[in-house]
Amino acid sequence: MKIDEIKQLIRQNDYLYSLHADIERKADNLTLMQVEEALLNGEILESYPNTGRGESCLIVGFSGDLPIHVVCGWRREKIVLVTVYIPQPPKFVDPWTRGTRNE
Repeated sequence: MKIDEIKQLIRQNDYLYSLHADIERKADNLTLMQVEEALLNGEILESYPNTGRGESCLIVGFSGDLPIHVVCGWRREKIVLVTVYIPQPPKFVDPWTRGTRNE
């Protein structure tokens, strides 16, 4: 996946939210605008190969000073937001670094 393609589809409002992403977004009290802002200034942190559901990636971006992670995947010609969350310990040491399994 390429970040420029993802950003273009977000700008065109040509993307979908999975039910899981919407539930997780609401659980972290994130607005749709905050998620869009994070995607538009974000970068790909991890790329995941096609594992049967298609290629996907983890994007880290910010809404103001708030870090937001979004997992995006392709579904036909559209980007689907698979999950959305605020990265926090112990899973993440900071927005860019995964925690260790011992934490």
